[in-house]
Amino acid sequence: MTMNRREAMSAISLGGVALVQDGFAKQAREGKPGTHPIAPLPFDPTKLRNLSEKLIVSHHANNYAGAVKNLNKVEAELANLTKDTPPFVVAGLKERELTFRNSATLHELYFGNLGGDGNLQGNIAEAIGSAYGSTARFEELLRLCAMSLAGGSGWVVLGFDLHRNDLVTYWSGGHPQNLAATLPLLVLDMYEHAFHIDYGAAAAKYLDAFLANVHWQEVARRFDAARKASAALRG
Repeated sequence: MTMNRREAMSAISLGGVALVQDGFAKQAREGKPGTHPIAPLPFDPTKLRNLSEKLIVSHHANNYAGAVKNLNKVEAELANLTKDTPPFVVAGLKERELTFRNSATLHELYFGNLGGDGNLQGNIAEAIGSAYGSTARFEELLRLCAMSLAGGSGWVVLGFDLHRNDLVTYWSGGHPQNLAATLPLLVLDMYEHAFHIDYGAAAAKYLDAFLANVHWQEVARRFDAARKASAALRG
């Protein structure tokens, strides 16, 4: 079966939606601006290994929920724009919209890829091994990328580059920075709020705990959705 461009782009859109509609974010993503819901955690925060309930609940209730609330407020302001609104006001609101929208999405993906046993296996392990030479080399590079942000803030993402049809690990120094045409598969929050309650400045210990709790089955599901989106793009 062949697809025209409109059908392909629709399939890609659905693939992207599938990536965020995991166990954490099954809500519809369309609706009235300024009404994004705060999704509950997809796991029992008392069950993670070496990541405390206090840390997870604070992260979710303050940082993630704060991003959603601020996104809703910004969207409400954008809905009131008129043809006479000064460009600098529009620019400021659009920058805030990008920041809060990305923060909310990345947090949803971050929490969505926690709650597992950290056991990397199956098709995603094979794909990572092929792309990086081995899963051990992938973890080494992931850790190096993460530690480059230690003491600062940002995100580390294993993504699927739709433009180049391959896996890539990328660094983001802030919420507005994301690699173009890349769908996130594994998301690691390296902002200090993600680990300081438990580990202070010991970011390496947080990385150990994060990797021990990765829900690789969810990452594999996102990978399958990304490959379908890539196939649709290429016809």
